[in-house]
Amino acid sequence: MVGANADPMVCKIMDYGKYNYDKQKKQQKSKKSQKIIKVKELKLRPRIADNDYNTKIKMATKFLEEKNKVKFNVFFRGREFDKKELIDQLIERIKEDLAEYGTMEGKPDYQGRRMSFSFIPNK
Repeated sequence: MVGANADPMVCKIMDYGKYNYDKQKKQQKSKKSQKIIKVKELKLRPRIADNDYNTKIKMATKFLEEKNKVKFNVFFRGREFDKKELIDQLIERIKEDLAEYGTMEGKPDYQGRRMSFSFIPNK
């Protein structure tokens, strides 16, 4: 049906198989042009050693350079959750080290004994 609102309705005769084929090709083309952003996760602890921290930061910079989103999960043991200054220092340190590669998205999310926050790549 081409013109449903016209006084005599206008219809077009077409090959239904060809119509489905063209529709499928359009979907494939639009799917190919989409950029899928992957989320890479890194696990940390509040009292992380310097060499382990540097390794995690190198991995995060590599992921951000590849235009992937990076999600940090910080796990707490014992009374580490009560020491907010350790957590704040860790977040600020990560922000400073990843400033040229990405920006922090939102605020840290606390879920029981786990905190998560994510970085998105710079444009």
